[in-house]
Amino acid sequence: MIILGIDPGTATTGFAILKQRSDSLQLIDYGCIRTKAEKPHHERLNEIAKDLTDIINKYKPTTCAIEKLFFSKNIKTAMTVSEARGVLMQQASNAGLDIYEYTPNEVKSTVTGDGKADKLQVQKMVKVILNLREIPKPDDAADAIAIALCHLQKSKLPK
Repeated sequence: MIILGIDPGTATTGFAILKQRSDSLQLIDYGCIRTKAEKPHHERLNEIAKDLTDIINKYKPTTCAIEKLFFSKNIKTAMTVSEARGVLMQQASNAGLDIYEYTPNEVKSTVTGDGKADKLQVQKMVKVILNLREIPKPDDAADAIAIALCHLQKSKLPK
């Protein structure tokens, strides 16, 4: 199974590609899709869609795990990120991927055992779980890895 983890954003969208085999877990790639603030919003959304499609075509994931949004303060940011998230989900759906959504607390709880874990705790656990030399950077990419790991763990639970 190849999992695409996504931490949605307009300026920066984190992505991660994890490969699960019967006896191993491999981090294939991770990084960020970046758009420039001076570009019109619709162009940024188109760029996000194209870049995600390129990632999907390159790695051929079967599953997409994406973070559900949770905002309590900035409505404008919530709206633009929601639009980017919609574009990301549409591209994943168009590619035939199974899509799973996880809240930030679900990701934190699954990866660290604590739904209130801070960002650094999550990043340290990502490093430990994947036996990496250092914490993946930037933060958005590390978050995408954690989202993919969350899905992997949740998919092993009995239904």
